[in-house]
Amino acid sequence: MTATTLRPRRRLPLVLRNRAFGAVWLGQVLTQAAVRMFQVGVSWWLVAYAVDAGRGLASGLFMAVSTLPAVALAPVVARAVSRLAHRSVLRTAAATAGAAVLLLALVAYGSAPPTVAAYAATLVLASCQAFFDPCLTTSVPELVDDEDIEAATGFELSTQSLASLGGALLGALVVDAAGVAGLAAGCAAAYLAAALLVTTVRFRPAVAQEPQDGAESGLGTARGLREVLAGLPAIRKILVCFTAANLFTTAVFVVIPLYTKSELGDGGSTVALLEAGLGTGTLLGSITGARVPGRPTRLGACLLAVMAAAFTVAYLVAGRLVLAGCLVVAGWCVGVIGVRFVALFQRLVPPADKPGFFAVMQAVLGASFPAASLLFGVLGDHLPARTLCLIQAAGLVPAAIALALLRGPGADDRERGQAGVNRQPHPSDPSPEFVATGGER
Repeated sequence: MTATTLRPRRRLPLVLRNRAFGAVWLGQVLTQAAVRMFQVGVSWWLVAYAVDAGRGLASGLFMAVSTLPAVALAPVVARAVSRLAHRSVLRTAAATAGAAVLLLALVAYGSAPPTVAAYAATLVLASCQAFFDPCLTTSVPELVDDEDIEAATGFELSTQSLASLGGALLGALVVDAAGVAGLAAGCAAAYLAAALLVTTVRFRPAVAQEPQDGAESGLGTARGLREVLAGLPAIRKILVCFTAANLFTTAVFVVIPLYTKSELGDGGSTVALLEAGLGTGTLLGSITGARVPGRPTRLGACLLAVMAAAFTVAYLVAGRLVLAGCLVVAGWCVGVIGVRFVALFQRLVPPADKPGFFAVMQAVLGASFPAASLLFGVLGDHLPARTLCLIQAAGLVPAAIALALLRGPGADDRERGQAGVNRQPHPSDPSPEFVATGGER
């Protein structure tokens, strides 16, 4: 027997050995890259070209409109994802977004479009993305085997990183080179390609749960949104902590163009560099997140503190490379937090509740984004952009402390008992030791 025979055979990456998941994942890359490119591009267009007075408010209002549908449509999304075929939801969302942004490209061809058209387009794109993202998260068990759920979660979360890296890198550059019309045309091509990819995929039917002996007929079915969160008390508290933190972290999307225009006096290439730094950091965090040790709550608190330190450095030292480095660090923290907590939620939330839970999760975490966009947009018209970075840092400290004090050792084990009520154990469920350590093996 040769050494070659003795060497264990390496497995291909999940997106290559599972063609169905690979196609849907690529579709998610295209849709999230398109919406991110559109957001960054139009935000820069408003600050640099379309608005002379009140740039901060115009940019902040645009970002608020871009994030409002994820919050407002949460109940509708949950019902659609739980009742309709997932492939149909994904395909319809991508195709509708593609048609809307293609219409904007036609309106903007030859002349600058009215700002209201850009606001309307981003509202449609954000609404479609509000259906696409939680539907794909819920569809993971229909595309991969149970042992691949964590790997699929890592790939899925890295999608946001790739989108921020690719889409944000192109957004401002495309606007400088081809205007809003070129930006909208590129986004339309990405969305329509995603719809085509999803159409080629077959989803496996979801495995229905068997009711307990003597259980009432309604116990195994999906619960309402309020009941989902009521049945997950510890997870609900975690989501509240991150919602508070998001009020200050997500403001970075408003701060970046303002910082570039007012503090650095640069153009779209600097916006692209800064957005790419944030996206690169998030991608690295998504890749390495599973290897970072520590219980999720304590680790999350430490990472929020590191982000606060990064924003403080951005306040103290003005410079494109310094700010880019700070955004890499902040993005890495976001990526690690996403992998650790979403993988944990995938394991702890009962399958019947997942459509409602992930819609609620998206809505709760996104609830602070419109407020943050408007608040920091208005502040940006009255305060230096560097001061906004200091406000971000100060706001993260209470959230980090609250998360660190949230639960003691073994609380995840008790949470699993709450989440798994009315549910029989399954051989693939994680052991109590796995849950108590927050998913560490």
